[in-house]
Amino acid sequence: MSGTDRYVSPLSERYASKEMQYIFSPDMKFRTWRKLWIALAETEKELGLSITDEQIEELKANAENINYDVAKEREKVCRHDVMSHVYAYGVQCPKAKGIIHLGATSCYVGDNTDIIVMNEALKLVKKKLVNVIAELAKFADTYKDQPTLAFTHFPPPPPAQPTTVGKRATLWMQEFLMDLEDLEYVQSTLKLLGSKGTTGTQASFLELFDGDQETIDKIDPMIAEKMGFKNCYPVSGQTYSRKVDTRVLNVLAGIAASATKFSNDIRLLQHLKEVEEPFEKGQIGSSAMAYKRNPMRSERIASLSRYVITDALIRPSPLLYSGLREPSMTLQTRDFPFRKASLPSTVSWICA
Repeated sequence: MSGTDRYVSPLSERYASKEMQYIFSPDMKFRTWRKLWIALAETEKELGLSITDEQIEELKANAENINYDVAKEREKVCRHDVMSHVYAYGVQCPKAKGIIHLGATSCYVGDNTDIIVMNEALKLVKKKLVNVIAELAKFADTYKDQPTLAFTHFPPPPPAQPTTVGKRATLWMQEFLMDLEDLEYVQSTLKLLGSKGTTGTQASFLELFDGDQETIDKIDPMIAEKMGFKNCYPVSGQTYSRKVDTRVLNVLAGIAASATKFSNDIRLLQHLKEVEEPFEKGQIGSSAMAYKRNPMRSERIASLSRYVITDALIRPSPLLYSGLREPSMTLQTRDFPFRKASLPSTVSWICA
């Protein structure tokens, strides 16, 4: 197949950056699963289980080369995505296959990976947001003395008072700075799920470690450190709280709201011929009117921003599935499709 005979989301193909596409890619997902399995095996070995260095080294040697074909065929038989990849990893690591996923539940790899992916995505969003703020600061400084007329309403009645082009830009910049503060706070609170078991009680580890609670209490902190996090959520069901997702989506919706304000102002100012988007040499404004100078960048920002805000507030989203869940657990059958569609599509446009 050529790849042109099937649907591809324009949010990924047209608007997402290569960096963000990789963060939400199968390679990133399944390589992270394997890193988590290695971290679990190392932790269990260090805490006294009968796991050898040879087994750990075998796992590490095959951490990057995912045998997708084996996992795909196995899933047709077992109908379980995690266990099909446990099997595929075991095919590559025959000496270590008995210790892969030892004591863990599916959410150990699924939910911890989601947290890791969101954290990496927020790092990229932060980088892009800082760049936007820096560019607006340069623009504001350049045009800080350029006078223009300010309006209190639109369509404009008589002008209100004079302002400067640079002053206008500081209004946009201030909103993005507020978004940056929110992003940094939410990102600073992200924690791993850890390895809590099927209901958050770590019952399987009580059996593996003969009821030694003191040893079991060391598992989560050790896994968190190996995966680059300071700690894990102290309590959970099988999954981490989906309130985490709502907080991340709310940050993205806030950035989208600021981007909407910025893009709408540019469109209105271009209508008045006060500010115009760049128009490239070979650019065509319209198939019927090639001379038109449509504010296409601002239109794109506004449209994608509406998508993000809608995704966070109205569509089946974290705001819905964070509340409608069974006690102690959330399985893929209830929230998996919503989350897998909502989070990547909502974050992808920001880093185009």
